[in-house]
Amino acid sequence: MLLKSRASRNRTLTLDAAEKEIYLPQLVQLSQATEIAEIENKIIHQDLGEILDWLPENFVDLLFIDPPYNLTKSFNSTTFTERSIADYQIWLESWFSKLIKVLKPTASVYICSDWRSSTAIHLIAEKYLTVQNRITWEREKGRGAKQNWKNCAEDIWFCTVSDRYTFNLEAVKIKRRVIAPYTDASGIPKDWEKMQHGNYRMTHPSNLWTDLTVPFWSMPENTDHPTQKPEKLLAKIILASSHPNDLVFDPFLGSGTTSVVAKKLGRRYVGVEFDADYCCLAAKRLSIAASNSAIQGYSDGIFWERNSDKR
Repeated sequence: MLLKSRASRNRTLTLDAAEKEIYLPQLVQLSQATEIAEIENKIIHQDLGEILDWLPENFVDLLFIDPPYNLTKSFNSTTFTERSIADYQIWLESWFSKLIKVLKPTASVYICSDWRSSTAIHLIAEKYLTVQNRITWEREKGRGAKQNWKNCAEDIWFCTVSDRYTFNLEAVKIKRRVIAPYTDASGIPKDWEKMQHGNYRMTHPSNLWTDLTVPFWSMPENTDHPTQKPEKLLAKIILASSHPNDLVFDPFLGSGTTSVVAKKLGRRYVGVEFDADYCCLAAKRLSIAASNSAIQGYSDGIFWERNSDKR
């Protein structure tokens, strides 16, 4: 991972050769069937397909999957190549079918996709799980297309193993600015409160998320990973679908966002990542999270809408 020349205000988290030497020994590699204690709160530096048969059974409370979407994209030393929908579906099933064994009967599963991969992921998910909902989140970043609609939305399929699963509604309500601050006859606000910077109310979360900011150069969570998800996105999922000390598993960890947010929110974690540089970057972020649990857009137990004073 070559270090780029950056502006002085650029806060992108990077990794140098000396740091890589520090973090490489912290990574885990499997060679046989393993127990939870050997991988808990660890990063497994291997190809997912190589270790699937060695993972313990029924140890995961929350599974977050952000696989390569069905388009050609490079991830450091490896490149995923776009294929037909049918072939992409075959690739998905080759590893997804083997992941089912790691789930507890009460586990929840979230699977990320874009419009190219969404149909195939839905078909595979409903074959093995109960599909509860499809979340669409606004990924507002980049220039507009000239001969097509700008692509600024992605999907997350919310699934469960059974009808016994965790959903903590109160933990994921959003604080939104009140447009029409109605009051009762005595002038008392109806379901909203006056605050220093305006009037706000707590609202139920929907399956349309427009309050996220994609990591960019001025955010301390930003890395050079090409498909990094916002920490706030993972915070919503982890708080909604797990309890403190539950185990969160990410088989395509990338630069570590899932494990980092799990740690910040008092959950256990396991992540799998093939690329050594991304593994070490994730380990560096986990080290930072030990002393800094801040999540942009989430503070004092509240999710704030984008562009508010707490965004």
